[in-house]
Amino acid sequence: MPEAELMEEQRAHWDAIASAAKELDEKRSMWLNPPELVKVVQDPPLPPRLVPVDEAAEKELKERTLTKLYNQRPAWLALLHEELDRQVLAAYRLPDDISDADLLAELLRLNQARAGGLVPAAPA
Repeated sequence: MPEAELMEEQRAHWDAIASAAKELDEKRSMWLNPPELVKVVQDPPLPPRLVPVDEAAEKELKERTLTKLYNQRPAWLALLHEELDRQVLAAYRLPDDISDADLLAELLRLNQARAGGLVPAAPA
């Protein structure tokens, strides 16, 4: 593959991964700090910060942790992670349905090739 095409393909993967990661981050942030529960406080020269709108909001926000979110694993969160996984797998030219064992083997192979200074062959 010519270098220009490879760079274009790499950029497309980078953009797709960045987009999926950004959407995941935005949705998690909205769940952690919904606009009806927080307000932005300006405190120059510090950056703006989020604070609860009232005591009830503060109590609710204390219950909204990443641990609780991931333990609940709502469908929207699982779907966003699946999309991010698909984009990363595509960047490595791996199939969406690769088994965990095959994925780990491929990542190990790539890591070993990189450590040895070798250029690994693309997956078949």
